[in-house]
Amino acid sequence: MTEIFDQRIVATGRLPLFGFFVAFIVTFVLTRINVRLIRADVRWWFKNVKAGDLHIHHVVFGVVLMLVGGVASLAIPDSARALGPLNVAAAVVFGMGAALVLDEFALILHLSDVYWTEKGRASVDAVFVALAVTGLLLLGIRPFGFEGTDPDPGGTIGRTLFVGGYGASVVANLVLAVITLLKGKIWTGLLGLFVPALLIVGAVRVARPGSPWSRWRYDPDSRKYRRAVRREERFRRPLIRAKIWVQEFIAGRHDLIPPDLRQRKEHRKERREERREDRKGDRREERRERTGTKTPH
Repeated sequence: MTEIFDQRIVATGRLPLFGFFVAFIVTFVLTRINVRLIRADVRWWFKNVKAGDLHIHHVVFGVVLMLVGGVASLAIPDSARALGPLNVAAAVVFGMGAALVLDEFALILHLSDVYWTEKGRASVDAVFVALAVTGLLLLGIRPFGFEGTDPDPGGTIGRTLFVGGYGASVVANLVLAVITLLKGKIWTGLLGLFVPALLIVGAVRVARPGSPWSRWRYDPDSRKYRRAVRREERFRRPLIRAKIWVQEFIAGRHDLIPPDLRQRKEHRKERREERREDRKGDRREERRERTGTKTPH
């Protein structure tokens, strides 16, 4: 294992990326454990960080850590980059901050505290995307097959053909990626940037029923739309249910009411019941007065 790690990670210069990857995973897992214990209102655990009545979300700490890690990485002189540990330390700090920020991605997206609502699942999706992309980069898979090397630095014709062919390939893959994303296949479009064959599959197959491509090009009575609906019900929905199960297993339920909000709702429900009973009593009293019946004492 040590030899494989040295060959695939250290020798290829991916040690900072590996540090980022590990720090990202560890920070995300610990953050979710922390917020789930806070949500369960465990007495011996920490509480939310507050400044007076202001709840300070952990995305704030994430932004600070990302700034520290990013600026530190830029500030490391080229002469010190060969030391390695400084680069790795900066990448680790940046990975910790990125995990905290993406864990509250839904709050940034909606500009609202939707962490434990159904919309909060967007944060877990963002984390999964970041892990998938980083994992592919760690394996040495580059978007569009880019390696960053010139196959023939001494040949002008060969270099020109290479650049022209690579540019055409990038444009074609981008077009396929846009079509795939418009068809509502987010994961296929993102992973297809690293595995272009997926883009061909995603662009050729029918779009998802609620996607922009479906709204623009599929008539509700068309054969393609009916086939898209059947495929959604047969394949996509079971996959979505499985994905939600994995999300909830890792990150907790996103459709449960937090304890404090549940108490407020129960209190409001009791108040409504009391007001309803008071109105019923008032109506009975009014009927007795109209019929001339005296209220018994």
